[in-house]
Amino acid sequence: MKAAKRYGLVALVALIWLVLDQLAKAAVTAGIPPGRGFPVIDGCFNIVHVLNRGAAFGFLNNEDTSWQFWLFLGAAVVVGGVIVHIVRTTPPSRMLFFGLGSILGGAAGNLVDRVRFRAVTDFLDVYWGAWHWPAFNVADIAICLGVVAAGFVLLRQSPEEGKH
Repeated sequence: MKAAKRYGLVALVALIWLVLDQLAKAAVTAGIPPGRGFPVIDGCFNIVHVLNRGAAFGFLNNEDTSWQFWLFLGAAVVVGGVIVHIVRTTPPSRMLFFGLGSILGGAAGNLVDRVRFRAVTDFLDVYWGAWHWPAFNVADIAICLGVVAAGFVLLRQSPEEGKH
């Protein structure tokens, strides 16, 4: 697979996830005030509007620390560089490139929020009784699916396959 096709596939997948994520977040932002929500399936699923200034699952979610923005910006740049390296150096695999594109698209979706609002919009609230999984968004789904897909391919690859 030629380099242009490799990067094109990753970029297309990333763009699709980025657009889906931003459209969903725009709908939530336009229709639900922060801190509010509504039930979709009583007892297990709500749509909410949560602003997360921290990392995954609200880690480091604190309004008065601005250094987090720079940390997450730097992390996104590093992730992008690692993805470019993997695409360039691994044997062609649609599943791997789908996974890497998903990770890139999800990271880009959350980065757009951080740049625009200094916080990520989360809106999917899954729970059972009093137990709530931390709110998440489409970008988070993309990242998780991407890690599973890419990890599956990379873990199954023999060391000799990775050498070019």
